[in-house]
Amino acid sequence: MVQVHQKRRQKEELYTLFAEVGQALANARRLELLDLLMQAPRTVEELAGEAEMSVANTSQHLQRLKQSRLVTSEREGTYIRYRLAHPSVAHLWLALRSVADSQIAEVQQALDAYRNRRHEFEHISAAELRARLEAGEVCLIDARPEVEYAAGHIPGAVSLPLEELERRLDELPRNIPIVAYCRGPYCVTADEALALVANHGLQALRLDEGVTEWQQTWPDGAN
Repeated sequence: MVQVHQKRRQKEELYTLFAEVGQALANARRLELLDLLMQAPRTVEELAGEAEMSVANTSQHLQRLKQSRLVTSEREGTYIRYRLAHPSVAHLWLALRSVADSQIAEVQQALDAYRNRRHEFEHISAAELRARLEAGEVCLIDARPEVEYAAGHIPGAVSLPLEELERRLDELPRNIPIVAYCRGPYCVTADEALALVANHGLQALRLDEGVTEWQQTWPDGAN
């Protein structure tokens, strides 16, 4: 009987450790920080600016994620740079999103409200994009900030951050469709980029997948 009780305690301890990860994820702002870190390592100040939070609040959320071993940090002079602790953390975030999307109808309603232009542009699959890139039939632009492009991007993509795109539209070819991507299906940046492209008289296509989703399909397929 003593051994049975001991095994029960040991099992509960195991599941308590699992629950720590769930508790760390159970906060919308921390999920946003993980999403940003999935794109590129960043300092506390950079994350605070992107997430529109105070530095103090951002730091508290990062400490909670660090306690659960979801992120790590390193000091760079007077700054502290954070990154995901392991690629499995990104996969966990993608899986959480996928479950919510498939099980909670309100996700699509909220997405329609946020990405209110997402149905304006023809979508292209990752497989079709890869084939058309190899054939030189499309121009692929990465509409994310330069720091995210530098940390990793889809092969063949050109960095054209949204804030630079309007003044650089003349750099785009006019004889082939323009495909844009950003941080994935829950990001509005590529939609806004394609609106500019379409207004410039070019054919605009949307890739919903981001770099991490692309890497899951082709593990060696990102620069």
